[in-house]
Amino acid sequence: MLSKEENELVTRVGPGTPMGNTLRRYWIPALLSWELPEPDCDPVRVRLPCEDLVGFRDTDGRIGIIDESCPHRLASMWLGRNEECGLRCVYHGWKFDVDGNCVDQMNEPVGFEEKIKIKAYPTVEMGGIIWVYMGPKDKQPAPPAHERSLVPDERRYATKVLQECNWLQGLKDGIDTSHVPILHKAISTTSSQPGIDPNSAFVHGEAPTLKAGITDYGYRYFGIRKLSADERYVRGYRFLMPWTQLRPGTEDETDDHFWVPIDDENCVVWNWFYTYEKPLEEGKRDPWQAGNSFTSDIDINNRFRSYKNRGNNWMIDQEKQRTETFTGISGINIQDRATQETMGPIVDRTREHLGPADAAIIATRKLLAEAVRIVEDGGDPPGVAPTYYEIRAAEAALPIKDDWFKALMARMYPKTGGVKV
Repeated sequence: MLSKEENELVTRVGPGTPMGNTLRRYWIPALLSWELPEPDCDPVRVRLPCEDLVGFRDTDGRIGIIDESCPHRLASMWLGRNEECGLRCVYHGWKFDVDGNCVDQMNEPVGFEEKIKIKAYPTVEMGGIIWVYMGPKDKQPAPPAHERSLVPDERRYATKVLQECNWLQGLKDGIDTSHVPILHKAISTTSSQPGIDPNSAFVHGEAPTLKAGITDYGYRYFGIRKLSADERYVRGYRFLMPWTQLRPGTEDETDDHFWVPIDDENCVVWNWFYTYEKPLEEGKRDPWQAGNSFTSDIDINNRFRSYKNRGNNWMIDQEKQRTETFTGISGINIQDRATQETMGPIVDRTREHLGPADAAIIATRKLLAEAVRIVEDGGDPPGVAPTYYEIRAAEAALPIKDDWFKALMARMYPKTGGVKV
């Protein structure tokens, strides 16, 4: 369990808070590229950690993310006119470029605009995502050029969904390997809802033993399950500071997740899917048709909120819970959000009782608290250097006699054959 003070430290993310200052040292995923589809398109509201912002793409295609409040009389810049390389407030006509410079005013003498700036943050567009950096200018890290950001369009897609609880609740579920064959299992082989096969060795194997190793970007961790007298299953994850989980998929595909705080009591879950070599299958290429799709699960016109949410009890079907799936909630990610949101907006961790299966969660808390201390001392937190660009997650069922660590590391560092540990 955590003390009340420790819980406050790792959950509060507003400007000036210790964790807020720390999170602002990383590139933050802000928008999907298609939310700003073309030059001079409609501006978009963005809220990142506890700051109300506006994103726009100017006439030259450059992207700006600026304070929503005009520095004149604080009217919303979201109402602004996106025109001629700037966003113009409709109240008095003050116009700002993507760097926050006031370039024109319609109600003041010429020259006064040189005295005015609006808060503006650096952006970079990579892998179909617009990223923003909200920290000190002299501490701006290298671009987030992980493998997922560099593969061509036909090998990736990304979706996002609002989660109505603190970011840390979502993150800690994502790195919790022991819940997977419990929460997400089917109890019938003919279930109409998705779920892990109830007859699989994954479900019937022993409870996992967790092994975690700290790295310069966060940590890697393994859930090791004995499947039989001759075989074990090892699932190797990555945790990239401060909110990224790399999760293993098949030999040629994987999916990642980010849990990015909107404010103290809401976050956005980013779902990223990509392949290592082959183009995506036709059904997976379009985020409107693939898993976690916008049309089937997510209302893009309502802050990307899921159609299945707290207001309708995540559409739980308790008859299906009795006969088909462990939860009766349709959708793996929806099952995760339901359990996390029922903990409350910010869970009271003074009441928790963690066990051996929570080793990754404990490691995460320590890393986040240590990152805060490093930033407060003027240093660089783990995960801002580009050492994570080529790493992967991996899983395998292996003979008991095999060196599972060596086998998994070769897959998790494919370009170096597992040399980098």
